[in-house]
Amino acid sequence: MNQCLHGTMADVRASDDFVLPTRDDPIVAGASTVIGGPIGRRAVHRRSWWTPLRIVLLLSILASALGAAIDSPCSTKAWGNGYETFSRGCYSDIVHLYWSRGIDEGVLPYVEDPATTGDEEIEYPVLTGAVMYALGVPISDNWAPDTRARAYYAINATLIALLLAVTVWATALTVRRRPWDAAMVAVAPGMILASTINWDLWAVAATALAFLAWSRRYPVMAGLLLGLGASFKFYPILLLGPLFVLCLRAGRLRYWFLTVGGAALMWLAANVPIMLARFEGWARFYKFSTERGADFGSPWLVLRDAFDVNPSIGQLNLWASGVFVVLCAGIGVLILVAPRRPRFHQVAFLTIAAFVVTNKVYSPQFVVWLIPLAVLARPRWRDFLWWQAAEVIYFFAVWWYIIWQVKPEQGLPDTFYWAAIAVHVAATLAFAGLVVRDIMRPEHDPVRNSLVEDDPGGGVLDGAPDRVALRRRSAARDEGPREDVVVVDHLHSH
Repeated sequence: MNQCLHGTMADVRASDDFVLPTRDDPIVAGASTVIGGPIGRRAVHRRSWWTPLRIVLLLSILASALGAAIDSPCSTKAWGNGYETFSRGCYSDIVHLYWSRGIDEGVLPYVEDPATTGDEEIEYPVLTGAVMYALGVPISDNWAPDTRARAYYAINATLIALLLAVTVWATALTVRRRPWDAAMVAVAPGMILASTINWDLWAVAATALAFLAWSRRYPVMAGLLLGLGASFKFYPILLLGPLFVLCLRAGRLRYWFLTVGGAALMWLAANVPIMLARFEGWARFYKFSTERGADFGSPWLVLRDAFDVNPSIGQLNLWASGVFVVLCAGIGVLILVAPRRPRFHQVAFLTIAAFVVTNKVYSPQFVVWLIPLAVLARPRWRDFLWWQAAEVIYFFAVWWYIIWQVKPEQGLPDTFYWAAIAVHVAATLAFAGLVVRDIMRPEHDPVRNSLVEDDPGGGVLDGAPDRVALRRRSAARDEGPREDVVVVDHLHSH
């Protein structure tokens, strides 16, 4: 894989094939008039140390610095002022869980029972707990509590900034002709605001690297990275579902099995040792996910609080998982009926979007899961920024809603918070709707280069002939005035 990635550096420098945002994206082209208009043809061929890859990486560093500045009011007071933590939007689980999950006392996650120290069990997959513990090791017990909290946060935030850079780097290289799209990941408002709330960027970076490995035709490596990501957060494993249907349509199931094998191997390697050491600690994440009710950001919370629809936990689990399964089935059908096989990135975004809008909770940091997928699925600044604006509204709404619950005379009342949830869900579904339109009308897909390319970044799927698809046979081409019918067609070319 190293040789392959070295080759991508040459690809990024080959400006002849670049998709330049000032020529490709109407919003960027319009904004460029402030600095003299879109880049000229001669400028494209000039050699410069400032390659697109270096520029987008610089943007990721600047974005992380901006995020640190936003968090500085909380850091100054070591997250000790609850009202200011929420009102300024700089809350972080990192410091809160450092104190409440036994990390400050050196309790070994999952293996040791934190109940003996009065702490709570870690409710995350095993590699997140491992990172939480490992990054607490350098913190000295002799330091003042505030100093320890700031140091722990600083170590985590520094690594999260590095992970953002890795995510941007991988996204820039996944579709060779479009390195500039990664700038959207770097400067996304949701990424700047939410990346340091929790440890989600570990899973996001692993998933971005998995897409890069898949694009370079390394299915086993892609699987290993998806299994790694799923050992930090659950969502990357869901991507294997749409990938199966894509490989089925392309007749490339062998590569799907290689990917699944790699994912299973990595997941087992990370999880089995903890399962054997103390199963109860390992199972805490899965038990917690099953037992929790409707929570922040979820449409199920609106149904419960606004419409008095209050199912039992078992019923809620059934409803939430049932709606998600139905949406996934719809995505599967979409893959098979589309006039051209959808790109992997398109259906990956649709799958994770379906998961977050049907889940029992939508934590504000979940947006970082979607951002790289959205950029790969539909790199258009206007639609991306509208969606991000909705996410920013939700980001601040949830903190002010928490204030209102404690101080009803302040904060954001529940009716406004329900509206913010509706804005978030509607914006996510609207962006997903645009992706579906691109799938059903491939001429609208901004990545496919006016249909010249098949699946840029699609690895073994790029250029693969369809083998199995559900197609609509036009009545105009058939004998007699029949209605359109859905048939299974075995194809040998596009």
